[in-house]
This record gives sequence, C-alpha cells and structure tokens, in this order.
Amino acid sequence: MERNIVVESLPQAPVEEREVEIVERKGIGHPDSVSDGIAESVSRALSKYYLEHYGRILHHNTDQVEVVGGQAAPKFGGGKVLEPVYILLSGRATTSVNGERIPHRSIATKAALDYLKKHFDTLDVETDVTIDCRIGQGSVDLRSLYDTSKLLSNDTSFGVGFAPFSETEKAVLEAEKYINGELKGVLKALGYDVKVMGFRKGDTINLTTAIAMVDRYVSSPEQYIDIKEKAKELIQKRVQSKVKRNVNVYVNTADNPKENIYYLTVTGLSMENGDDGSVGRGNRVNGLITPYRPMSMEAAAGKNPVTHVGKLYNLAAWKIAEDCYKESNGEVKEIHVRIVSQIGRPIDDPHVANIQIVGADQKTAERYKKDFQRIADDWLAHLDRITNMLVKGEVSTF
Repeated sequence: MERNIVVESLPQAPVEEREVEIVERKGIGHPDSVSDGIAESVSRALSKYYLEHYGRILHHNTDQVEVVGGQAAPKFGGGKVLEPVYILLSGRATTSVNGERIPHRSIATKAALDYLKKHFDTLDVETDVTIDCRIGQGSVDLRSLYDTSKLLSNDTSFGVGFAPFSETEKAVLEAEKYINGELKGVLKALGYDVKVMGFRKGDTINLTTAIAMVDRYVSSPEQYIDIKEKAKELIQKRVQSKVKRNVNVYVNTADNPKENIYYLTVTGLSMENGDDGSVGRGNRVNGLITPYRPMSMEAAAGKNPVTHVGKLYNLAAWKIAEDCYKESNGEVKEIHVRIVSQIGRPIDDPHVANIQIVGADQKTAERYKKDFQRIADDWLAHLDRITNMLVKGEVSTF
C-alpha cells in the first residue's frame, strides 16, 4: 500500500532555543488523571474479556468517566471523609453476542475498584467512593464500521506527536514521578494528588508543585512546614541532577499559615473535598500538557484500542516522532508528527501523515524523507502493535 506520508521542513526555532517554555503534568492522583486511569482500566478489562470469550476485541468506548468530589474534614493528626466521592462510568460497549448477555457493568465496576485499590492505598474504596456504572450499548452505525473484516476509522480525527522531550519537559516528568514514587518512601505524608507546572525562562526552570498532604501523618502546622521544606529540598536536588539548566522548586504556594490554610487532606486526594475530574482534561498520551508543542484535544483514555483513531493515531504519532529523531542521530533537533483520519477509511491508510523537521532546511528534509517515510509506514502498517501494548498495559494514555 502506498500511504500519503509527507515529510517537510518547518522553519521555526525549536522549543529549546526559545526564551520561554511552559509545561504541565497532572499526577496520578489528580481528579482528571483518576478519570483517565479508570477509563483506561475499564477499556482494558473489557478488551481482555472480549478476547478471552470471543477471540477479538469488540466495540466499546469507555472514555466518559466523571469524578464528582465528595466532602471531607481534614485536620492535623487525622480527619475524616464526610461524603464519598461519586464516580460515574459512562460510554458504550458491546453488551451481547448471539443473544448471550455480557456482564459489562460488573466488569467495568470491578475494573474501576481494582484501579483505585492498586494506586491509592490511602483511600478506603468501601466507604470513601461510590461507583455508578451506566455504560450502555453502542451505536449500530459505529459498530458496523468496527466489525468489518477490514478495520475502518470510526471517526474523522487527528493525532499528534513530537520528539525529543525538552529539558523542561523532562524536569516536569521527573518531579512528578519522583514525588509520587521514591520520595514517598522518605516523606510518608505526601499524597497522590500532585500537579507540577514548569516555566522556563532562558536557562532557569521553575517548577511550581502542588502536593496534597495526608493529615494523619502530620501532627501540627510546624511538622507540615518541615515536611514541605524537606520535599522542596529533595525535589530540587533530584531534578537538578537530571538537567543542565538551573532549577527552582516551589511547593504548595497557596499555603497561608497566618490564615491557617494548608494543603491538608484525609486521603491525599483533592477529589475527597469538592475537586471534580473528567477524562481528557489532563495529560496527553505522552504524559504532559505542552502548549508550546503541537497538541490534540482528543481524550485517548478509554477509547477502544482497535479502530479509534483518536487513541491510536496519537500514540502512533508519538512513536513515529521518537523513532525519526533516533534515526537522525541528533542531527535533527525536533520532530513534529500529525496524522489525520477519515471516517470509513482503513485505519492503516490515513488521509495524510505529516512529518515536520523543525529548524531544518529543505535539503535536510529531503535527505531524511525516505527514512522517515519508512518509519511512519511501518507503524501505520502495524497499528496492532499499539493495540497489544494497550491491552497489556505497556503504554500509558495519560
């Protein structure tokens, strides 16, 4: 198959050469990330059930998850949850095959509960959460597109990717993963709801972090401040070791001890107390929110991993960009990839796949044209590799 893959130069400064850059990451406990994580967990559970019982993944889209914040009364030494968080599972799935009903709501509810238990040990899912599953049967038209022997795009949409990560992007990712990982072994009071906003000006990277504290591990305002200062010091040390630019770290800047205002929670999750979340409002498939890079507004988490281009093309564009950058051995400074579908068209034959080499002249683009086309062609011809990675949980969508 001859695919429409266009390689061109993009005469603009790579992001690393610009004066200002902004990057954001919402950690795994942010309400939007919780929604993404549950949606993807439900899709994965349904996919596995379909594969085990019918030999293939049947039509579903579980990308409609809403987290409605509860009510809590945190206090130093330990508070309590007053009203549980309400989580609505919505979307569409194949609910029966040849007259045999599929327990899709039971599968979805269990997947959501398992996800919460696995990732948030400070949350009591028996008392602190209410899960309501309203996933229904999918549209006949979309299922007919899905179930044809030749897999067809179920939407007209686009996916984007870029490579490599800038220092600021690496710093933001490193900070959140460190806080929600290794640092918890040192400072037990740190909760899972973490947000990192990176702002670079010139050669200085500023990281503003919001970290929910678990109240039962903080006995007093003085201890809270001590934990915050230790966290700031350790985050700065860790991130600085990973990047060349100077790093400044700020932690919980909304705190106001004079007014007795602290980022204190019962569960380490802001959704316990009125903070809501939805699928698709947070990180893109590369784990970041990057206004200085090409981005898609598509919500990837929970979409079916077989024909939904809003999911597959974003992941494919990311992989293509990474592989093209590696192919250049550092000669190319930045790669942008955009892939657009057309509903009803084979998913492995997009309307166009556009690869842009940022900051390069047209001669460079011509030199790499065939190599980059080959890389893109290979990923597009084997989108099932991405499907398999998604079902196995080997690649994240947020």
